[in-house]
Amino acid sequence: MEFYTFNKEESNEVRNYNSISAFYSKILKTEEATNIGFIHIEPNGIVGYHEAPVPQLFIVVQGEGWVEGEDGQRVTLKSGEGVFWKKGDGHLSGSVKGMTALVIQSERLPNPYI
Repeated sequence: MEFYTFNKEESNEVRNYNSISAFYSKILKTEEATNIGFIHIEPNGIVGYHEAPVPQLFIVVQGEGWVEGEDGQRVTLKSGEGVFWKKGDGHLSGSVKGMTALVIQSERLPNPYI
């Protein structure tokens, strides 16, 4: 399990197109079939323990919550932070107050920072 930050401070300023005060965080580029969706976890909700069927990138876009890997360590994530799971990585996620995350999944999904 690897953790990432997708906030403005980690972004690159957009300097073309007459842009003003705009910042871009590239997530990934893929040539394979890719599923992209949102997961909404209600207050006190949990997505139970499972192995990632394919590589997955999970980016919190609203609220906050937590993820827990095979090591049993629970890590808090808030808006703008994310985690990458390789195929087969066991994990679960949940939230006390509620959380929405963008989930990107693909058999050939590259680690976004390699």
